[in-house]
Amino acid sequence: MSENPNQPAPPAASGNGHRLAKLNSPLFIWPAAVVLAALLFVGLGYFFDALTHESTDDAFIAGHVVSIAPRIDGQVSAVHVLDNQLVRSNDLLVEIDPSDYAITVAQKQAAAASQDANVKTIFAADDLMRKKVTTAEDSARQAQADMDASAASAKLTATNFERAKSLLADKTISQQEFDAAQAANNSAQANLVSAQENAAVQTSKVDEAHSQLTAAEAEVGLAKSQWEEAQTNVASAQLNLSYTKIFAPCDGRITRKQVEGGDYLQTGQTILSIVPVEVWVVANFKESQLKKMQPGQAALVEIDALGGRKFRAHVDSVQAGSGAAFSLLPPENATGNFVKVIQRVPVKIIFDEPLPADHTIGPGLSVTPSVQVSSFRVPDFVTAIIAIILAIAAAIGFQFILNRNKITI
Repeated sequence: MSENPNQPAPPAASGNGHRLAKLNSPLFIWPAAVVLAALLFVGLGYFFDALTHESTDDAFIAGHVVSIAPRIDGQVSAVHVLDNQLVRSNDLLVEIDPSDYAITVAQKQAAAASQDANVKTIFAADDLMRKKVTTAEDSARQAQADMDASAASAKLTATNFERAKSLLADKTISQQEFDAAQAANNSAQANLVSAQENAAVQTSKVDEAHSQLTAAEAEVGLAKSQWEEAQTNVASAQLNLSYTKIFAPCDGRITRKQVEGGDYLQTGQTILSIVPVEVWVVANFKESQLKKMQPGQAALVEIDALGGRKFRAHVDSVQAGSGAAFSLLPPENATGNFVKVIQRVPVKIIFDEPLPADHTIGPGLSVTPSVQVSSFRVPDFVTAIIAIILAIAAAIGFQFILNRNKITI
């Protein structure tokens, strides 16, 4: 009866040995080692990345948003785009009824034509006045020459008359000769007076012609200003007419479309927006992650909308200030109790490869960027070798422990 308590022991030892034999089998250890190596490869990859990379999930796609607004008032006659439609630069987006603006152009062109005729008339009058001045100056010079000739003749006859007086007193000449000299002198003096008066008249005509020319030139200046104003009015009317057609300023997709045919638009009223295809990433890193971050560093951007697909990129710039400092209501830390909060700083990241054209990637989409902030990098094959060595060591250690337990049993 004393041996009965020991009889169940052999079956138990046999069961444990059977299980240890299964665990010690190469069919279990080495597949498990392969699985462990794969897990170690992934884990070591994450570990090395954590040492050399900085990542954040507080990041979004950003891009320019071009707001489209009319430059004139008017009723919409046609809309040529739909929501989310891809448009190219200079594509026609919206048309405004051009009737009023076409009439204005016609009116301004008619006024400009009238002003053009007026300018030609004034220019002709100015040219005539210039010729009149030239004629008056020529007449004045001729009158001056005649006056000079009359003065010379009058001086000569006066001298002859004085000589005739002396000769008559000496009875050298006859009374008839004296009378002839006196008559010649009187005639010459009268001609001189007449020539002087004529010269004065011609000189006054020159002054009058110059005054008229000055007035004509003033009219020419006024006419030129009015003509230029008329041309400017025509150009302005034509420009407003061209604004009745609204074209796309760049390539992109139509968003926030708020216009339909028949709407009456006001100048400056936003009717739609265009999101260009060029986008980038704004990643809000913690300030503690910026110690080694510099422009130009390589990055990988994982886009949630594409199922986590990653794209090569690089750091473009780091904002000079935290996001909170540029918010609508910046925090005021000079009052009250202060609690230190780790700030986030926007970092601009630019893609190095094109995004897929068959997917719409626009502002606001969530991404996860990972920036390589250290030049140290463990190659994948080294990580694989380390993982294999560790897995083999673990398998050998596990096998050693199993063999030791087997011996003990």
